[in-house]
Amino acid sequence: MSDGHETPPGWSAEQPPPYRAPGSPYSGGPHPSAWQQPVPPQPPYGQQGYGYVPPPALRPGIIPLRPLGLGDIYDGTIKLIRSNPKAVLGLSAIVAAIAAVPVSIGQALNLSAIGGSLTNPTADPTALESGAVAQYVPTAISSVVSLAAVTILTGILIRILGRAVFGGKITAGEAWRLVSARVPALFGVAFIVIGLLLLPLIPLVLVVIAVASGGQAGPAVGLGLLFVFAYIAYALVVNTRFAFAAPIVVLEGLGPVQAMRRSWRLVTGDFWRVFGILLLTTVIASVVSMIISFPFGLIAGVVSVLSGGSTGATVAVAVVLAIGTTLGAMLTYPLQAGVAGLLYTDRRMRSEAFDLVLQTAALEQQRQGWVHATADELWHPSNARRP
Repeated sequence: MSDGHETPPGWSAEQPPPYRAPGSPYSGGPHPSAWQQPVPPQPPYGQQGYGYVPPPALRPGIIPLRPLGLGDIYDGTIKLIRSNPKAVLGLSAIVAAIAAVPVSIGQALNLSAIGGSLTNPTADPTALESGAVAQYVPTAISSVVSLAAVTILTGILIRILGRAVFGGKITAGEAWRLVSARVPALFGVAFIVIGLLLLPLIPLVLVVIAVASGGQAGPAVGLGLLFVFAYIAYALVVNTRFAFAAPIVVLEGLGPVQAMRRSWRLVTGDFWRVFGILLLTTVIASVVSMIISFPFGLIAGVVSVLSGGSTGATVAVAVVLAIGTTLGAMLTYPLQAGVAGLLYTDRRMRSEAFDLVLQTAALEQQRQGWVHATADELWHPSNARRP
């Protein structure tokens, strides 16, 4: 068949190449330089060929619904804060302020005593000792208040996180109504963990007192140092093994003992990864808190020295220290709670194929166009699967 156009190699008469007038620029179809090149074979449908890139995981909320990497966990924590800043940062600021006020008062009294002694060399030296002792009582009060406030805050943040995984938002009031019934169990976990951490200290104190009373100070010091290193390792293991107890209490509705047992099982098999991420998060939180609070501490120290420890300066110093401590804790509380909650989610995905449960629910919610409250029920342990 001849119609004035030459059929290039690789084209049949039934499928002629696109018409191109002589001298005209190329305007479509396979380029003439590619006519001689063979087409690479395509893998059969359903088979992954070389270089196959799987589709991205479903991500309705703050994390992709698949096993999480370190970047996913931190990115999800930041998205948790940004997606609901009023509830997350607002509650964290309130709790941080409540915990910061007593300890800030104690520190202000101590700095006031130091400033008075520096500006007045004839001042009574016992005033400096009294100022140092005076900060211990507020610090102890702050520790108790902080324990109670942070325990409740952690539960609320975990409940907010549980809904944010699906892209849903929840107010602080609604989160509190959902968590209020779980507060006794949260305190149960906190008290059991504290008991586990304090229990080894009793025999140590008795042994050190017995050795020191016998006039053997050297063995007492050596024994004390050896115990310090052993106790640090013990405390890290306890905190890692039971790191998921609070999320389990809130999201799965278990009691404190059952939650701690389940946390132990979830951590088993991936202990070092969980330990490393929690330790890294603690270091990051400490550094962030120190960077934020350092300028306020510096200002407080300068004011105390220049003012000579006056009453007005002491009040101003307490306010400055409280602001710095509150700002630092306002960011570190959500960071630590978010990482613990997402690590718990990751462990369920890896050990119980929980990502399949979340994906099925997310697809249904996308079909309906909204995230309803029944999404909270998906965290129940009855939805666990074995991969």
